[in-house]
Amino acid sequence: MLLPISTGQVSKLIPSVATGNQFKYALGNPRKILQRLIISVLGGVVNFLLSGQLYGSQTSSFWLVLSVLFFLYILWGPILEASRKNAKFKRFEFSAIFDGFISDIYRTERIESSREQSNRQGKLELIENKRTWLVLELEDNDGYLGKISFPMENKHSQLKIGLSIRCLVTSNNRNLSKNILLTDAWLPQINLWVGDYPFLLRPAFEEICYIYKNKFNV
Repeated sequence: MLLPISTGQVSKLIPSVATGNQFKYALGNPRKILQRLIISVLGGVVNFLLSGQLYGSQTSSFWLVLSVLFFLYILWGPILEASRKNAKFKRFEFSAIFDGFISDIYRTERIESSREQSNRQGKLELIENKRTWLVLELEDNDGYLGKISFPMENKHSQLKIGLSIRCLVTSNNRNLSKNILLTDAWLPQINLWVGDYPFLLRPAFEEICYIYKNKFNV
């Protein structure tokens, strides 16, 4: 079942500015954090030195401000990345709440990083760091909708085919039948959230689902 919602309701469910969970996601793994930190420190120091060399000139204040911005990059970088991701979802014209069920569950391996390393014979070999992801295929009474995928964790052992699942779906197609984008999803029967990126303000989404409870099969 697809329950159309307005752009105003979408804005209440997906914020323009990144939430704490979205900031944490965008901050990334330790390697990505280190890269941001290096950019922040190097950019900040270089521009601070330039502002000092140009002290008294008309551009010295510009380089000083730029230095502060670089030092704060470790904070505003993830916020900007998450906010752009939110904006990408909200630029679609049509949105609806999807109420369906899990029709299939399967695992897949994804390469998160790779590096070359010498073996005992002195030859370089490619070392790949893989992680197991779960893929959920979603359907309702009208048929197949799409799928969502996310890194597998112990809590996901509760997932099984047939469980009710709700998420937000958007598209520029009025029928929401092609070129769709799905958010993270809520499974009310086991009160579990799944998904890779936390698009939704979860308490707000749960509340709007309760508002439409007469239209849901609960």
